[in-house]
This record gives sequence, structure tokens and C-alpha cells, in this order.
Amino acid sequence: MSQQQQDASNAVPDTQLGLTEDEIQLLRHGQQAVAAAGGSTSSRAASRASSQGLLMVDTSSLTALGRHFDRVMQSIQQRLDYLMQQSEIVTLSVYDRAGNLIDNADAEIARYHEIMAQIDELELDFDRISHIREIVHGFRQRAEELERELERAGAMDIRAARENAGLD
Repeated sequence: MSQQQQDASNAVPDTQLGLTEDEIQLLRHGQQAVAAAGGSTSSRAASRASSQGLLMVDTSSLTALGRHFDRVMQSIQQRLDYLMQQSEIVTLSVYDRAGNLIDNADAEIARYHEIMAQIDELELDFDRISHIREIVHGFRQRAEELERELERAGAMDIRAARENAGLD
């Protein structure tokens, strides 16, 4: 039996393995990667089988393919672990920024409340001072009226005193 005939008898069509089209493509790619990595007879046979849509079912081909997929899965797992770690870092960063935003917002809200309290206090002071100003203005008007009355009364007293003295 020739090597090709023996290879064909140790091969199964990859379309009969119950795999999806994507999985078949991954299997073929894996077989080609194993064939490219190794220079053995079984590697060359696996490469030929892969190009014909066959999966070599001899133990050395399956072992090599299994190791290849183990390495691929390990690489994928490492990448997943890295991405999960990065995702956690991003999440914590966003959480920290959100926390800082909340803290800043809380500080600004507190500052706003302080400003509003100062405005309320100033408005109250303004109203009090306005009321006091009105009272002072009223007293000033009365004082001015009293001064005018005193001046008139004083002028009358002086006239009366002059008349009594016969000076007029």
C-alpha cells in the first residue's frame, strides 16, 4: 500500500464530523499550522489531508493537532485573562471618576447651599436695614420740622421781646 493510500485510509472527511462551517475552517487551519510547524511524514500527510478536506485520525496526527489546539486555547485564555483584567481596570477607573464626579457635585451642591444661605441672610439684612433707614428718615423729617418750629418760635419770641421792649 502506498503512503497516500495509507494516509487516505487513516483520514475522515472533516465535513462528516458534525462541525459548523466555522469550526471546519478552524480545524483545517489547525491542521495546516501543525503541518507547517513540523517536518515529519505525518505532518506532510496531515497537510495533504487538510487540503483535501480530510482529518487524519492516526495517533501522532491527532496528538499534534490536540497539542496545537491546547496551545491555541491557552493563548486565548491568556488573552481573555488580560482583557478581563483590563476591563476591571477600566471599570474601576470609571467608577473612581464617577465617584469623583459625585464628590465634586456634592461639593458644588454644598457650595450652592452656602451661597443661597448667604443670599438669604443678605436679603434679610437688606430688609432690616431698609426698615431702619425708613425709621431714621422719619426721625430726621420730624427733627427738621422741630428745628423749623423752634426757629419760627424763636423768631416769634424775639419779635415778641422786641415789641415788649418797644423796639419795633
